[in-house]
Amino acid sequence: MNILALIPARGGSKSIPRKNIRLLAGHPLIAYSIAAGLQSSLVTRTIVSTDDEEIAEVARACGAETPFLRPAEFAQDTTTDFPVFTHALGWLKEHEGYVPDIVVQLRPTSPIRPSDCVDQAVQMLLDHPAADSVRGIVPSGQNPFKMWHVDEAGQMRPLLTVPGLDEPYNAPRQALPQTYWQTGHIDAIRTRTILEKASLSGGTILPLHIDPHYTIDIDTLRDWERAEWMITKGLFAPQEGLPMVRPLAAAQAGETEPQPAEEEACPMDSLGLPEELRSRPKAFPRPLPQHPALVVFDFDGVMTDDRVWVDQDGREMVAANRRDGMGIAMLRKAGIPAVVLSTEENPVVAARCRKLGLPIQQGLQDKAAALSQLLAERQVDPAQVVYLGNDINDVPCFPMVGCAVVVADAHPAAFDQADMVLSYPGGHGAVRELCDLLCSQH
Repeated sequence: MNILALIPARGGSKSIPRKNIRLLAGHPLIAYSIAAGLQSSLVTRTIVSTDDEEIAEVARACGAETPFLRPAEFAQDTTTDFPVFTHALGWLKEHEGYVPDIVVQLRPTSPIRPSDCVDQAVQMLLDHPAADSVRGIVPSGQNPFKMWHVDEAGQMRPLLTVPGLDEPYNAPRQALPQTYWQTGHIDAIRTRTILEKASLSGGTILPLHIDPHYTIDIDTLRDWERAEWMITKGLFAPQEGLPMVRPLAAAQAGETEPQPAEEEACPMDSLGLPEELRSRPKAFPRPLPQHPALVVFDFDGVMTDDRVWVDQDGREMVAANRRDGMGIAMLRKAGIPAVVLSTEENPVVAARCRKLGLPIQQGLQDKAAALSQLLAERQVDPAQVVYLGNDINDVPCFPMVGCAVVVADAHPAAFDQADMVLSYPGGHGAVRELCDLLCSQH
């Protein structure tokens, strides 16, 4: 069967300008929904409907098709979904003779989906020929039977009633009917429902129950910040694994060719992340290795707060955190080796590392080359190496290790590419925080 994933993405977002191609945790927002369509085993085409050429270019870089640009009259603030879908279906039939059996709507504003979400919805339609559509739902956060409206006289009236139950608004939650909230994760609709019944739902709608933990609907900047925080903190993480997919560098650079997958993919069970996050455009934040073979620290901005005091004779001093020293001692006791790679070449750096008993390489202009040589000399598995940095000169080292960590006040470029963001800034306990995490699981 022909299963079309259609992703609506207009260019005129008002609440968050250019929302659909703004980077969410390092990737264009639209890339998450495109990945969900491309990684489905039942979807046969993934198309983005947009009125904006820049969005279309990013969508193509992410692997989606953009065979048309949506007319401006179907891309207004008040435009509903229905004309967007009828336009897409009409264009595809007229220009390609293509008519899908099922259309799946993947809204960009709900970027985090269970990995089997799309296929489950489609399979439900295939298994129930009388159904018009499938819609993703979660238990409603607030029970509508306890809601009110205020009438014209200014008096409160219950919004809903329950047959046989007086004053449902005073009843315990367990006595009230279960209610659900529709999410933006997934709608699967028969094409004939759209064209013949002039509806995106029809009369027979089946529910796809989705864990409310994954309910992220991005409408405001606060929603955006919450979603990014949840992603970068790896909060979708308990059990399963996730295949590695190459980061969409081309999408960020505006190139038009889709990126190939990594030649050597990591085993799904090695990442400690849930299978439902398979629809992220790149690998989700990699967890700390269970048995770290080496921890590599930057110095300035990690073991210090990046400030320096200079006296009249040019002598420099920095401030270090004693808690960090205790953390390094804990690593040593746990048998976890650690080293420092530093761009700066300064006696104060060497003195601090000597005090901590840390091997150090200073004056490095190419940290990635130094790290590569270090890993070869020590013959350690890069997947079992942790790197803690804070700035752009650390970023080339991130893909070379198993888990890249940054301090809370890291440079935005480092923040976007890191697997984990610590709670403490550099020089204020970030090193101790990472040491505590590593020792607690060792």
